[in-house]
Amino acid sequence: MAEKEDKPKGKTHEQHMEWLRAKAEEVSAKTVESVSAASVRVQLPMWPEPVRAVPNGFLRSALFGAIRKGRRRYINGEQIAAIEGVEIFYKGESLDQGDLDVWESVLHAVRLQELGSQCRLTSYVLLKLMGLTDTGKNRATLHTRIERLVANALTVKQGRYSYMGNLIAGAAKDEDTQEWVIELNPKLRPLFAADQFTQIEWAVRRTMNGHQLAQWLHGFYASHAKPYPVKIETLHKLCGSEQGVMSDFAKKLRKALDAVVMANMAHGEGFSYEIYGDLVHVEKKAKGAQRRHLAKKAIKPQKPCN
Repeated sequence: MAEKEDKPKGKTHEQHMEWLRAKAEEVSAKTVESVSAASVRVQLPMWPEPVRAVPNGFLRSALFGAIRKGRRRYINGEQIAAIEGVEIFYKGESLDQGDLDVWESVLHAVRLQELGSQCRLTSYVLLKLMGLTDTGKNRATLHTRIERLVANALTVKQGRYSYMGNLIAGAAKDEDTQEWVIELNPKLRPLFAADQFTQIEWAVRRTMNGHQLAQWLHGFYASHAKPYPVKIETLHKLCGSEQGVMSDFAKKLRKALDAVVMANMAHGEGFSYEIYGDLVHVEKKAKGAQRRHLAKKAIKPQKPCN
């Protein structure tokens, strides 16, 4: 038998009834609030078709590095080089700019639906999003990259937000129809808060397809509204370069920056650079609002780690 709730001492019957009504309304309000919270749709921001969105911490680190082709190093829970204010610990095969292309394309498709739900798309559609033709070789590469994005674990601390998990929560494929079923972890959403991600001009990035360092530099500088001077040695560390001799890296860096200049120019974007001593100075003049998603307030530039 349920216990009878005692009437508050010193209260009349009418006061007691009023107290019960107030308690009932309080419980009802909490129930409605709980149901409403549970039914909130977790979804990525709706960025425009010509761009791809990436968390700033990923663009300002060596998570998706500029690494050479061939056998990849397995990273066993090490801290990844990143600018001050970003911490990334990663476990899995090292990732490159091609892996970032796949992840960006998956995000681009998933943004149209609820995070955590099953996103169904064929290899043809996914390759088309990446600007690639639907060939057997490209399908095989896509499969390998998706496997790599599933089989990892990372901890990311970006500003006030942190995330622990993998880049793709799970994936399955129908080998006959080439239909993929891909899921992303809804807990990724805070990394796409208003001032925590950058919208990358996809056409500019695709112009540099296959040029790992140029694509990394494009993403890094796109994530800064007003780039600050950065040491060549710092860029070497942040991009995850495997170049052992710094003078050789400096030569590759100049060529890569030239490629970024040409790619931006081809699409009406302004990008220029100068190297004074060991410092790289970059200036940008993007058309329109640059389609870069930032908070309404200007973000103070962050200094790179040394």
